[in-house]
Amino acid sequence: MPRLVPAVLASVAAIASLTGCGTSEADAGTRSGGGTQVTVRIPDPGNAGVLALGKKDGSLAKALAKVHAKVAWTGSAGPFAPAAQALNADQLDIATGSITSGITSLAQTPGFKFFAATAPDPVGEGILAKEGSGIDSVKDLIGKKVAVNQGGTGEYLLLKALAEEGIPVGKVKRVYLRPDQTAAVFNAGKVDAWAVWATYSVAELGTGKARFIADGQAIGSDNYSLTAVRTGFAQKHPEVVKALYAYLHDGSVQEKKDPAAYLNVNTGAGPQALNGEAKRIQVEFTGKGGTVEPITDADIERFKDVARFYAEQKVTPTEVDIAAHLIDIEKLS
Repeated sequence: MPRLVPAVLASVAAIASLTGCGTSEADAGTRSGGGTQVTVRIPDPGNAGVLALGKKDGSLAKALAKVHAKVAWTGSAGPFAPAAQALNADQLDIATGSITSGITSLAQTPGFKFFAATAPDPVGEGILAKEGSGIDSVKDLIGKKVAVNQGGTGEYLLLKALAEEGIPVGKVKRVYLRPDQTAAVFNAGKVDAWAVWATYSVAELGTGKARFIADGQAIGSDNYSLTAVRTGFAQKHPEVVKALYAYLHDGSVQEKKDPAAYLNVNTGAGPQALNGEAKRIQVEFTGKGGTVEPITDADIERFKDVARFYAEQKVTPTEVDIAAHLIDIEKLS
């Protein structure tokens, strides 16, 4: 990932993609029968997942209508860092991302809080290496180049894996790349390994040409997936946040039971679709994954461990107080 000015320009471009032409919350329209209808801005979910199916079958619109709300889909879902900037700029109301990207985003001046958590993915995230590369363990990464997304899941997974093996950080070269640009670099052999999560790992594993040398479970990952809400939106519309939480929770439970029903929601062809071995792998990973749940005291302790680790590894200048940026969804009113 480029630094300084190029990084700022990349973030601005990402925010533009996220926000599209979504209206401000202040522009809420009039609903049928009188009164105000709240608009909640959410990144378009694409071709898979609970929100994708809810968008297509109308169930999300129906659930939100009960609390006099509707969705404005703004751009497309992606890394959390640009989404966090869009939340801070009042251009987005809801976004999902990793606790690792969340912590680096909270190190700025956050205008959002987290209200739901999904347990770390034990099998879909990890460190990928090419078959036949001779890289069979984390120790084999010494002297090698590993692609990571700066301050996010990839950098966390690599640093955590090295720490677990007692390998000095300087023994492995981190190559900062955007996740959506890394596959080509990885497959061209310009990096030796790739620390990554299921959004990108499934396609690589599906080719049969790459494998995990360590997955989330082996690494001891505490990389939760969190759902964030813009602070001002939560304060003004707690009933909408609670309705969204309930929808996401119930949907994630169903998705875990029948993962295939939540894949290829809009199309079974093209780059957005999963087929063959990649689809089988994604179904397996989702079946072993977690569900959207309230944030518990036990979760918070694990969040603090990640924040402490990031400070120790100098990913953040100081330890981020993540507990100050959480919402107890069960007490929200």
